Amino acid sequence: MTGSLILVAIGLVALAIGGELLVRGAVGIARKLGVSTLFTGLVIVGAATSMPEMVASIQAVLAGSPEIAWGNIVGSNIANSLLILGGAAVVAPIVLAGIGRRDSVVALLVTLAAAGIAYTGYADRYVGVALLVALVVYIVWRYRHPPAKAEVEAEETTAPPNFLLSLVFFVAGVAALVFGGGWLVTGAIEIASDLGVSETVIGLTIVAVGTSLPELAASAVAAFRGHAELALGNVLGSNIFNILLIGGVTMTIEPRPLPAELLFTAWPVCVASAVLLVLMCRYMHRIGRLFALLMLGAFAANTALAF
Repeated sequence: MTGSLILVAIGLVALAIGGELLVRGAVGIARKLGVSTLFTGLVIVGAATSMPEMVASIQAVLAGSPEIAWGNIVGSNIANSLLILGGAAVVAPIVLAGIGRRDSVVALLVTLAAAGIAYTGYADRYVGVALLVALVVYIVWRYRHPPAKAEVEAEETTAPPNFLLSLVFFVAGVAALVFGGGWLVTGAIEIASDLGVSETVIGLTIVAVGTSLPELAASAVAAFRGHAELALGNVLGSNIFNILLIGGVTMTIEPRPLPAELLFTAWPVCVASAVLLVLMCRYMHRIGRLFALLMLGAFAANTALAF
């Protein structure tokens, strides 16, 4: 137990450092390449911070435990929408001002599609391939259709940072987040296993939260530094990547029906949290600390229900 607690502590420190480096590097890369910070958050940061979920899910599938993989995917999306965005807004209120409207709708449609697959009980490698193709289509569409004027953050007047230094920061941040998330998840799983928790619940809660901590670190730092586009884009992009990329790979490797244990609790909450993101992006000007605390409370209640 002591060794597990030490792993958890080291993982948290690595996540904090990685989040700072990742945000600095990502903003610098966005400015140098001339793409919006929102696109960077959606695609570059969203994909990078989804790597812990990817690694954990593939390892679970190869070990013959796809329940952990799908629990991780669903739980991570719930954590992203409620815990990550709520936690980031507690650190610093996030000004929305119309950003993320299109991508929140995409995230909702992707979530509804995955939930439909879960409820039908259909499983086939072609489904996994279709999810991966949909991800490629989304990335190309998002690149070819840049954010609307309201979605572009005001450019700072300072000179663009050195591109190579930004790239080094970004890579170092991703590495710290991946390793930190891995250490944290390893320690958490060992602790949970000692408590006799089922694999699906471990995937839905412990692994999902642990592998979502890179998103929390990146979004919290982005919110603190006033990059709302990066904070929100990271959450939306990660949700999309979790289902299309990780879900696609999981279904391609191990085409089994999605765990029935998730049908009547986790998936409805996942869909509801995706709907909440659409409503926030469309009707709310900012995510204040009070609303953020309500989001964190909803996540805590859902976690308690899972156990």
